[in-house]
Amino acid sequence: MARVRRNKSYKMTQIYDRRSRELPFNAEVAEVEVDNPLALDSGEKIVAIRSIRRDPLGRLQAHHQIDEAQYRGGRAFQNDWERAERGPQAMDPTREYVDGARTREPVTESQRQAVLRLNRVERELGTDGAALVHDVLILGLTMDQIGERRAVRTQRWNDYFARRFRECLDRLALVYGFATETGTQRAERRR
Repeated sequence: MARVRRNKSYKMTQIYDRRSRELPFNAEVAEVEVDNPLALDSGEKIVAIRSIRRDPLGRLQAHHQIDEAQYRGGRAFQNDWERAERGPQAMDPTREYVDGARTREPVTESQRQAVLRLNRVERELGTDGAALVHDVLILGLTMDQIGERRAVRTQRWNDYFARRFRECLDRLALVYGFATETGTQRAERRR
């Protein structure tokens, strides 16, 4: 049987560019590599555009100011916060009871675990570190806004908050298991 020859202009793999061509004038985006949802083989990646406008972690990662472990630790904190926040809502005893009002949702095991992890994070970061992480990751505040809330508005304080935030991200990466502690970090922590 004769072998069929292929046309040399035929390519086995085609690259599809799924990035948006038209962006709003005030868009803040970064290119990221994500898993291809249409891939036949696992592990295939595509380049996508992600908005970093109201995403402090995404912005820091896009500008290469934090590493992957810090990014994933911050995302795990945000995920735990969202999971724990969805818990039962407090009832207002001053309001009149209305028949058919929604009942309280029971606390699920995943919510309970998220609260336990958040409690551990607060112990590890301390009160100030936990407040800083909450302000940046949950409220989306910038270092300038954090300085204004704390009545310190100099560039030196902004640099301190940024440095302290990166230290907190390092600790989050350790708590959530995305990084390991080196010998020098253990020695500093014991002091």
